Amino acid sequence: MSVEIEQNIAKVRQRIRAACAACGRDEASVTLLGVSKTHPAQDIREAVTAGLSDIGENYLQEALAKQSELSELPIRWYFIGPIQSNKTRAIAENFDWVLSVDRLKIAQRLSEQRPEQLPPLSVCLQVNISREASKSGCDPDELAALAQAVRELPRLRLRGLMAIPQPDAGPDEQRREFDAMRAALTGLRQRWPDLDTLSIGMSADFEAAIKAGATLVRIGTDIFGARNYPE
Repeated sequence: MSVEIEQNIAKVRQRIRAACAACGRDEASVTLLGVSKTHPAQDIREAVTAGLSDIGENYLQEALAKQSELSELPIRWYFIGPIQSNKTRAIAENFDWVLSVDRLKIAQRLSEQRPEQLPPLSVCLQVNISREASKSGCDPDELAALAQAVRELPRLRLRGLMAIPQPDAGPDEQRREFDAMRAALTGLRQRWPDLDTLSIGMSADFEAAIKAGATLVRIGTDIFGARNYPE
């Protein structure tokens, strides 16, 4: 097993522990999701051997190949990329979670195509909290209506919210976006107290996200190293 991946996971878990201690939270309230896009299946195998059980992928075909290669491992698979209508069946059939539901049409297709023999698909609504024109996500003003509609779909379980903050946001803007996401989830939980997931925070900002209430942090580079994008 790669000592480097094992050590990286240990370092990230220590940072999660320290961040939770600093704001009086139980470290068990934060799930570490390893984001493995562009990295080979062997790296995921080594991460699982080191104790990581939650893996996120952005690209469907890449993910399906890795799932086939790692089918014997006890992995919870998360889809976290943009979703096209022609990809929903494969996502519904092969993932445990989808973090990037941003419109009702996609949610309806996932519900219709989720196999009956599998448990309901856990989903988060992706929110375009920074209202960037180029970014996927539900408009914050439309979030309550989308949540209501998704709650009524039979083969989905709405778990909470996800956002990808601006990559170049300074600390003040980052804090505003994280706090806005926490407020959005708090608002929804007044109607649906069982919502339990706030997925904000990545390698560069997950301590701040934990302070803001993140329950699921998405860590790629700090576990697997720099991504290997094809030319």
